Amino acid sequence: MITLYHCVSARSFRPLWMLEELGQPYELKMLPFPPRALDRSYLAINPLGTVPALFDGATRMTESAAMCQYLAAKAAPGTLDVSVDEPDFGAYLNYLHFGEATLTFPQTLVLRYGRFEPAERRSPQVAEDYSKWFLSRLRSLEPLLAAQEFLCAGRFTAADVSVAYALLLAQHLGLDAKFTPAVAAYWQRMQARPGFQRALAAQQQAAAQQGISVLPAPDALPPD
Repeated sequence: MITLYHCVSARSFRPLWMLEELGQPYELKMLPFPPRALDRSYLAINPLGTVPALFDGATRMTESAAMCQYLAAKAAPGTLDVSVDEPDFGAYLNYLHFGEATLTFPQTLVLRYGRFEPAERRSPQVAEDYSKWFLSRLRSLEPLLAAQEFLCAGRFTAADVSVAYALLLAQHLGLDAKFTPAVAAYWQRMQARPGFQRALAAQQQAAAQQGISVLPAPDALPPD
């Protein structure tokens, strides 16, 4: 059985959502955020101290977008995956990694320097600049999503999970009010998916059962 280490609504939500879309059995292990500061024993499992960490037999993974690709290719070829023979294979890979490298990265700086650092280390300028960076890159999706329901291949794929997670994070940051119309409509469609709703419920239930707060701890990041 797959084991997923997860913090509420962190990047690990991507593989959790994928597992729910696939109907795959899994064990969900909840951690306080950030685990490298609040649960040092986790470093023995993942020396990076980050979530997600996914275990599938001998396979060990720590990158959320890669997990989406892995799960789709293994369990849903031709559906949540896009094969190399399909015309949109390149677009699929591009949006799969766009969700993490281009959309999620700037938001982690907004979180860190806007909320999680001790007060004396926070930087409103960094938070504002990287919020604008995120929104400017997100706007590049507006023409595409105005013309089609999903990002690529004419269907819901792991690329949608990757990008839509960045929209979930943006909602937590209050940036969703600045979504362009087609992006906002796309986000509503993604939230309406039963798999998304099951993933939300699964993390809430597991957090309650395992005694993990659903809210990130403020001022929890030690200086690097």
